[in-house]
Order: sequence, then C-alpha cells, then structure tokens
Amino acid sequence: MDFELNEEQKAVQKMVRDFAEREIAPVAQGLDEREEFPAEIVRKLADLGLMGILVPKEHGGAAMDYISYALILEELGRYDASVALTVESHNSLCSNHIYLAGTEAQKRRYLPQLASGRVLGAWGLTEPGSGSDAAGMQTTATLEGDHWVLNGTKNFITQGSVAGIYVVMANTDRTKRERGISAFILEKGAPGFRVGRKEHKMGFRASDTAQLVFEGTRIPKENLLGELNHGFIDTLTILDAGRIGMAALTVGIARGALEEGLKYAKERHAFGRPIASYQAIQWKLADMATEIDAARLLVLQAADLKDRGRPFTKEAAYGKLFSSEIAMKAASEAVQIHGGYGYIKEFPVERYFRDAKFCAIGEGTSEIQRLVIARQLLGRSYA
Repeated sequence: MDFELNEEQKAVQKMVRDFAEREIAPVAQGLDEREEFPAEIVRKLADLGLMGILVPKEHGGAAMDYISYALILEELGRYDASVALTVESHNSLCSNHIYLAGTEAQKRRYLPQLASGRVLGAWGLTEPGSGSDAAGMQTTATLEGDHWVLNGTKNFITQGSVAGIYVVMANTDRTKRERGISAFILEKGAPGFRVGRKEHKMGFRASDTAQLVFEGTRIPKENLLGELNHGFIDTLTILDAGRIGMAALTVGIARGALEEGLKYAKERHAFGRPIASYQAIQWKLADMATEIDAARLLVLQAADLKDRGRPFTKEAAYGKLFSSEIAMKAASEAVQIHGGYGYIKEFPVERYFRDAKFCAIGEGTSEIQRLVIARQLLGRSYA
C-alpha cells in the first residue's frame, strides 16, 4: 500500500495550490457577497488545462488520473467551494457523460469545446418534484421526424445560466420508469429552450445555479446521448465517479476551516495568552485534523480504485458521506474557535460554514449515500 503521490501529482497539487492562493483567495469573499460567477478565474483555470482534466488528449483534454483530479478539487475548495464546484460539475458531470456514452462524432464535436473551457457544460437531472427520487422526473422527450421534442423543467442546475452545452435527462418511455429515461445533448439557443429562475442560495453563492425550461424544445435526432432508454443507467455511473469529486472539494472546505481555525487560535489572546494554548481549543483542532485526514484517505482510496479499473461505488459513497459530515463539523468548530468574529463576514469561516451544508445535499444526500453503502453491503434484495 503506497500513500505517496507521484511527482506529476505533486506538481499538479502545487500548481493549483499556488494558483488558488494567488488568484482565488483575495477575491473569494467579494464573489460570495455579490453572488458573482467567477468567469475570469474560470478562464485562467482553462488556460491551465483544468476544464478538461479527465478528457483524453485526442479530444483536447489533460487526461489526468482521478487522484490528480481529487487533489485539484481539494486545493480549489480550500479557498472557494464555488470555484471548485464549477470545475467539478463541468468535468465530472457534463463532459464525463459525453465521454462515457457519446458517439465518436459527438465526442469530436463537443469534448474539445468543453476541455478548452471556451464553453461551459451543465448537467440536467434534478427537477422541482424529483431530487433523490431522480427516476421520478416528469420531463419528456418525444421523437418527431428528425428531431426530439423536450417538455419540462429542470431545477438547481449548476452552470444553468452560463453554460453553452447541456446534457439533459428525459422520459422517452414513461411506462418503464428508470428504464425509460434517455440522455440528450442540448446547445444553448435551441428553439424552445430558455433559462428560468436563477437561485439565491445560502452557500456556494458564486456558483451559478438556475432552472432550465423546455417548451417544445427541438434538438436533432442525433443528439441522443447513449442508447435509447439507457440514460438513467449511465447517470448512475456518472454519479458514482462524481462523488469522488464532490468529496474532494468537501475535504477542501474542511481543510480551510481547520487552517483558518489554527491561524486564529495562535493570534487571538484571552486571559493573557493565545487561545491555542488552552486544551479546549487544542482538542477541537486535534479532532478536526484527524477527521479531515481520514476523509482525505477515503477519497483517495476511491480515486485509486477508479484509476485501477476496480469497483469503487461503495468507497466513493464512503468518501462523500464522511467528508460531508466532517466538513460541517469542522466549519462549526472553526466558527466556535473564532467566537463572535466567526459569525460575521470579516473572516472566511462564516462562508465555509454556509458552504459546508450543501455538501450533504448536492450530488446525492447523505441519506442516499447511506442507502448506496447499505445496498453494497447487503445486496439489492434487502433494498
């Protein structure tokens, strides 16, 4: 068992850490307060090849491994979870779905655009009435001649209003539930497609989140992504790998809370000495550090299994579940260490606290992760 990163992984980690400290840390608070999408930062990340992390080189990507991917998202999440989520959803969901299920023609057309960062990708699964029960979606797609016609609404879509390429799931046979769902590639500007309400959120406020509305939206027949009625099965595969990315950025939030807590504890004096010298504070920091290291190891275990072509569903759910829960705990303890200052926006731990809560909800709630783990342990006959 080797816990050492290779030289290439270390170089990627350092490059992204230096970038985040230089380019993201100074502006993260302002982006959050203004609910401003970090377009300039995304352009710079694209120049570093980080909008095509998992895409093969023949399609313009960086072709990195999942361990490198996890390291990148942790470094970005340490300073701004919104930036990390933009990179994660663009790579893990939209681009990865096209890479997994697309025809060669679809890959040649869409992956170079996405990998270059010239166009952002979004992924449309969730609806107003179907979150964890994703197979209960109501959006439909009907074949009419040479076009598919989509009708319905998608909710809480990351990059919803700023993307140029969308992967959208819709019912093509409502009698079959999850076995009657297909995936489609949709481009901005398609007839009958519009962006609906933009969401104003508790956390991840610099991440773009919006509704997608389909009113007789017409897309070419060849934009079916994958096999007919196989979209939901592909979606489960995409979500498995996506949990690695979400867990990694969540570890970044937790690490940010710890590092800010450590810094403040050394600077803040009470009763004549730094509060870091008090056992009550030391124990909080010790617990945070221990749990964050454990979460990181779970994430890297899942990433390593993915890289080696081994089953990783259970391990990815371990990482997503545990990192989400310890991030919320770490952020809460960091606020407590800061005292009253932790409750105001002058210090970043207030933002980390708000951001951490989403991690137990987005891309599969903690309850769903427990269900995934239990099914892996017991088998689906106990579901």
